[in-house]
Amino acid sequence: MAGTWSISEPDRCTGHLMANFSFSSSDSTILILTGIPGLEADHIWISIPFSAFYIMGLLGNFTVLFVVGKEQTLHKPMYLLLCMLALSDISTSTSFVPKALCIFWFNLKSITVRSCLTQMFFFHTFSTMHSTVLVAMAFDRYVAICNPLRYATILTNARIAMIGLVGFIRAVLFMLPFPLLLSRQPFCAHSMIPHTYCDHIAVAKVSCGDITASNLYGLLIAFVIVGFDLMLIGLSYALIIRTVYRISSKEANQKALNTCTAHICALLMAYPLGLFSALSHRFGQGITPHLHIILSNLNYLIPPMLNPIIYGVKTKELREKVVKYICTSSY
Repeated sequence: MAGTWSISEPDRCTGHLMANFSFSSSDSTILILTGIPGLEADHIWISIPFSAFYIMGLLGNFTVLFVVGKEQTLHKPMYLLLCMLALSDISTSTSFVPKALCIFWFNLKSITVRSCLTQMFFFHTFSTMHSTVLVAMAFDRYVAICNPLRYATILTNARIAMIGLVGFIRAVLFMLPFPLLLSRQPFCAHSMIPHTYCDHIAVAKVSCGDITASNLYGLLIAFVIVGFDLMLIGLSYALIIRTVYRISSKEANQKALNTCTAHICALLMAYPLGLFSALSHRFGQGITPHLHIILSNLNYLIPPMLNPIIYGVKTKELREKVVKYICTSSY
């Protein structure tokens, strides 16, 4: 698409290198990811925990995938869902961490519009898939506690695979309009994006065109997907709690609740910071930029690191298999 010149672009473009002039979105237009605003001098030090969290997350999640894949006894719905969670965690963090580390280590901040929109699509698709898996895991716990005798017939491996496929298609269809809407927008050359990755609203804000439709769609998706998923999770746990309190035995009651502990921890790590990140970009004008960016990154770094640990500790069968492989490999 050819570049178009204009002398009537919005004032917010005047702060960029091409003041009062802009190019339409093209493959050659360069955007600049600044990293963490105000902390550029500390990028090297910040990269140490970032890379450590990322590597630990990869090791933990690949360990889960390897052990479940090798052990026939773990080819059950619960562990297949755990593998789906591991895959979504790996994919989400890998979609942005390598570029963030290039910014921290080598000061490679430039990115083309096409690359930026591609990263945005994959990042939001995989993070949406993560939410879908958490809903499926809540349903798994509901069936296991409320309908234990029918668990094997309701949740078969084939149905789990179908849930994963439907969840992935949902994520793709809902996230595809993000890059499509922004691909039609003009961007000032060398627009500065105050972020470590191409988050949708951060990229939309540096566009020189009208982003009303893109902004409204982003808000709609945030409330529809997160709201719908949280509603299903809340309904599952409401039914679980009702069933648990009908159990007369305190020991059985406690055992039923313990099976949900790992999933509740995953929920607490996934949703609060995610909602904060989505809303503060639009309404959190008083929030310090570097605080917002750091929390936004940690939201997609800490859960992938901790989920394998939490599920490994709380799931006896998985823990025993992991220990077995670790002990075997040490000899």
